[in-house]
Amino acid sequence: MSSGFFSFFAHTGVLGALVATGAAPTRVSGSSAGALVTGAYAAGADPEHLEEELARLRRQDFWDPRPGLGLLAGRLFHERLTALLPARTFEACRIPAAVSVYDVRSRSTRVLRSGDLPLAIRASCTVPFLFHPAWQGRRPLLDGGILDRPGLLGMPAGERLLFHHIVSRSPWRRAGDAGMQVPTRDNMVTLRIHGLPRSGPFRLDEGRRAVVAARRAAVRALALPIGPDGIVDVEA
Repeated sequence: MSSGFFSFFAHTGVLGALVATGAAPTRVSGSSAGALVTGAYAAGADPEHLEEELARLRRQDFWDPRPGLGLLAGRLFHERLTALLPARTFEACRIPAAVSVYDVRSRSTRVLRSGDLPLAIRASCTVPFLFHPAWQGRRPLLDGGILDRPGLLGMPAGERLLFHHIVSRSPWRRAGDAGMQVPTRDNMVTLRIHGLPRSGPFRLDEGRRAVVAARRAAVRALALPIGPDGIVDVEA
């Protein structure tokens, strides 16, 4: 599942549709919002529980401004994320999971597959200038979508994939940004849902609408034929 500003709402709806129709994933990977939803599912949080958590989410639950290299310290987000996850390590997850993060020092994407799961997800969701960097030892980490917007670098070659591509463009991405293009890969079907409500820290109610709209659209999409380019487009 790809990155996208506050797109964990839409991802949760799609995941709910997959599980409800008997197409639950057996391996997951993601960046940023995609890492949050896929990582939580791998850790044992079912879509219904994720929806309940998102229904209760308020800005004050994660809004902790503090001076530093970003507006928010990220401590509240990390605490809420840790409480959400039934499993706290990759090794304890029910299915294999991979999380893409951006390593500031090497200026490259790192794929995390072992160790501290809340830290990995928190790092992958660390939008530059919104959150202070996450730290793994002495290495600062930022949003995995910086270089791996699709969140696919952690998926082994040859796997049969369903990729949920967030169509909407984050505020900091330019029109025509390469990260907005649908990646090409063998054995991959891409789902694009158009017209979903746009969410953000000051528009959480729109996010809750996006969960429902994405779930309904994904159910319809699963019954549609796959295009020759491997893409299924559906309106919310």
